[in-house]
Order: sequence, then C-alpha cells, then structure tokens
Amino acid sequence: MLRLEALQASYGQSQVLQGMTFDVRAGEVACILGRNGMGKTTTLRAIMGLVQIIGGDISFEGRVISTVQPHLIPRMGISYVPQGRHIFPEFTVRENLYSGVVKGRPDPARLDQIFTLFPRLKERLSQLGASLSGGEQQMLAIGRALLPGPKLLLLDEPTEGLSPLLAQTVRESIRLIKESGMTILLVEQHPREALALADSISLIEKGTLRLHEQRTEFIKHPEKLNEYLGLAAS
Repeated sequence: MLRLEALQASYGQSQVLQGMTFDVRAGEVACILGRNGMGKTTTLRAIMGLVQIIGGDISFEGRVISTVQPHLIPRMGISYVPQGRHIFPEFTVRENLYSGVVKGRPDPARLDQIFTLFPRLKERLSQLGASLSGGEQQMLAIGRALLPGPKLLLLDEPTEGLSPLLAQTVRESIRLIKESGMTILLVEQHPREALALADSISLIEKGTLRLHEQRTEFIKHPEKLNEYLGLAAS
C-alpha cells in the first residue's frame, strides 16, 4: 500500500532522513521504533508532505505522492494523528471532529463507530477542546482522523504523556481499529506495546533504516532491542 524508496528529507539545511526504504502492506500495523531524534516523526511528516523531500520517492497505492501538495494528501485516503495531538482548543468536540472531514458531510455511520470506540467524546460534544483531559484530547485527535474513513492511519506516539489507564484505553482503541482492517503506521515509544500491536517492525537510527522485519521474525532475536534501542533483551 505504502512504499518509501531511498527517501531523504530535511528541515532547511539539516538533513534528517538519509535514504529510508520500506513498505507498509495493506491491512497491517507497521511500527517504527528508534531512539529520540532518529527521524521517526520526520518520516510521518514526510508522508504528509510537511517536510522538504530532497531525494527518493513515496508511493501510495501505486501512485507517487512525494510531490503532491500537503492539503491533498488526506483526500487520497491518509490521515495523520501528530505527536502532541494538536486539536483546536477553542473548538468544541463536535467542531474538532468535523474539521477532519475532507469532502462532503460527516458520515453518521463513521460517527457512530467513533463514539463506540470513544464514548466520552459523545458525552462531551459541546465541550471545548481545551477543557478535555490529555487522554480525551488524544481520543478526539484519533476520532478526527478516522472520520474521513482513511485507508491509512498514521499515529505518532499516541500514548505519550498519558496516565497508564488512559494509555491502555488508547492502545485498546488501536487494537480495535486494527481488527477493522485499517492499515496503520505507528510510531510508538514503548517497544513492548509496539510488539503487541505490530505486524512489522522498522528500526531506524540517525535517519537510516537499520532493520525491517515481520514481528514473528523480530521476536526471535530480542537482543536487537538492546543493540538498537539500548533496552535489555528481557
């Protein structure tokens, strides 16, 4: 479904991605792991056209999207939940959700699916985004991304800064989204949680892909977590 081919990306004069190549298959959860500052977020932002691509290509469903304008990427079926959520604090929950619609009117069936995943959002439709807890804001950001009915969902550290209970709620929602058949590209800060969700693992270091394996192969060599992430193999 998604392919990055020798992708290079930069912020101004600072090159971050040094030639990333990997695939995301339709229907899988692909997870990007790596230490802080290694290029995980930049990879997602490059897919959305939000950083300067200076080499290589990104293809989605067989179409090169590296030169597509950022505002057109969501219309192609890719939704993005950035690190830090970035909801509109002055908008109500309803207005925040509706801001995710890329064309036409909100689909009532999709709204029902979102409220099934996150009942709190239905209870708080008239509340301002600023009044929500961090966990509720993350639910809102994911709900907003789901409303257009994307084919591919990009999630950047969706449990960052959440309490253990709310983080578990968000992870469970990702499992349910996975079970619906949606393709997900996930940046996760907790390797064990990533391994519980992912079908494939990509380890990146200094903007370079060091390893890309199916989870079934990766878990046979837990020492790789220590090699690339500095974590104990246990």
